Amino acid sequence: MQKSSDASTQATLFDRDNLVAWCIVAYDDLQREPAERMEMLHDLGVSQYAYDWREKHLDSFADEIQAARQAGVDITAVWIWIDQRSSSEQLSKDNQSILNTMKEQDLRSHIWVGFSDNFFDEMDDRTSYQTAEGVIARLAEEAGEQATKIGLYNHGGWLGEPDHQTNLIKSMQNPKLGIVYNFHHAHHQIDQLPQLLDKMNPYLLTVNLNGMNAEGPKILPIGQGEEEAQMIRQLQNSGYRGPIGILGHVEDEDVKQVLKRNLEGLYQIVSE
Repeated sequence: MQKSSDASTQATLFDRDNLVAWCIVAYDDLQREPAERMEMLHDLGVSQYAYDWREKHLDSFADEIQAARQAGVDITAVWIWIDQRSSSEQLSKDNQSILNTMKEQDLRSHIWVGFSDNFFDEMDDRTSYQTAEGVIARLAEEAGEQATKIGLYNHGGWLGEPDHQTNLIKSMQNPKLGIVYNFHHAHHQIDQLPQLLDKMNPYLLTVNLNGMNAEGPKILPIGQGEEEAQMIRQLQNSGYRGPIGILGHVEDEDVKQVLKRNLEGLYQIVSE
């Protein structure tokens, strides 16, 4: 019976319907238009993605939302980037533009919020927590009902550490707050993963996979590293049952081929 249960869990966790494509807008050598992106996802059998962007994509965000709806594709999350242009008083112009478009188009999704690596460099822990709380509270207020969840994204730096993220969530007591955990920003945490998953699991919203060697490189196709197979087993054994992110995080290549390579690597690991 245990074998059957494990197989069922594995099939559910890594089923195509549970996969979220990530880094497919800003990272695409072909610079696809929104409708072309939906066609690509359809070809790959992936029905949901998280929206990443650069400033040049802001004007086409409304078109992106409409194209996704017409194609039956779910935008399950939207990226927000916090650097020194955002504060507890106001968000950056680009972030505000993203939130305004979400409201105009009535897009309700998770928001993945990443802080620049150096955002907290000159702060002690107490100041870092106070500052992070202020900025996240501002984001939550500005996003309103459009943000169904707000995922703290481990991009690096002070807020890239799960201990700081979980402490912040407990302190703020906002039921919308959670964690988006990225293998490609966690090379220094490979040996700690089981313990970190124990801490993060109550708050995990999505886990984005990557090929992993302790010494890097940062981006590696799933199945081409030495560590990710064990990390994926640890993730499954932790009881996590949320969405699984598949990266397209390569700037100078057709993102469809990058996603396809990662999908093939994932299912090779799963089959073994």
